[in-house]
Amino acid sequence: MSNGADNFYKSDKVTLKKVEFNNQYKMKVAGNLFIPKDQKQGIKYPAIIVGHPMGAVKEQSSNLYATKLAEHGFVTLAIDLSFWGESEGKPGHLVAPEIYSDDFSAAVDFLSTQSFVDKERIGVLGICGSGSFAISAAKIDPRMKAIATVSMYDMGAAVRNGLRKSTTLEQRREIIKSAIEQRFVEFTGGEIQYVPGTVNKLDENTNPIQREFYDFYRTARGAYAPKGELPELTTKPMLSSISKFMNFYPFNDIDTISPRPMMFIAGEEAHSIEFSQDAYKRAAEPKELVLVKGAGHVDLYDRVNLIPWNKLTSFFTKNLK
Repeated sequence: MSNGADNFYKSDKVTLKKVEFNNQYKMKVAGNLFIPKDQKQGIKYPAIIVGHPMGAVKEQSSNLYATKLAEHGFVTLAIDLSFWGESEGKPGHLVAPEIYSDDFSAAVDFLSTQSFVDKERIGVLGICGSGSFAISAAKIDPRMKAIATVSMYDMGAAVRNGLRKSTTLEQRREIIKSAIEQRFVEFTGGEIQYVPGTVNKLDENTNPIQREFYDFYRTARGAYAPKGELPELTTKPMLSSISKFMNFYPFNDIDTISPRPMMFIAGEEAHSIEFSQDAYKRAAEPKELVLVKGAGHVDLYDRVNLIPWNKLTSFFTKNLK
């Protein structure tokens, strides 16, 4: 809980309203809508959709960002991606990148029906894996006028190639083989198995990246289990569906988002920095890469003293004006 961690931050300047709406697959998407308390009647406000880290839920990092941005005059909507949290989708924890991306467009649909939202001024913010889902959505949804990511993971590249392209072709084939074998187990009535995700216990062999995630997801700092969810299963995708990320290429044609602006925020010490750098390299102008000194990947989930709030608010203020 040190170093400015404040995942469960609440504000007396903001009203929270629980909402739900359908995506194009007629699945209910759950969200937390944050509205500035000084909202004036008859005024239409800019809005920002906030997506949570892969394997997380809106109560982890997303609510924090949505609350802080709402304090600066934006209407914000933190969503649970389909198959996670309070959103629909059975079985839970299924990997479905196309549906995840559609959830962002569904959030635009929903916000566009709100009388206090200016439908011409809607932006998106994706944290960790949601950065790649938001980009995937923005490529085919021009209603998203400004796109920002924080500690982004390209979930396709991460599963195909590993960090720093450390996964061999043979290892990739083993992942696919394991997933397809487990798919058949489940088809024939066997139990669901999950990708390890965040470990539930630390030992002397736990690697630094897992320790980083453990410190957020398995301690009071950020641990959260939605109703009916086993705490030890949080963050763990279904093994039988993980290979769907192999076919997910969110950065292909990322340049076609231009002239809509993009901003990529990453910690200088983040193990995931390669994904923000890759997206920035491929994107067309206007674009910005913001590297935060002294910050790792998970630091930018909730360490409010490291998160560059001024950069975020000025980016959205300028581009949703």
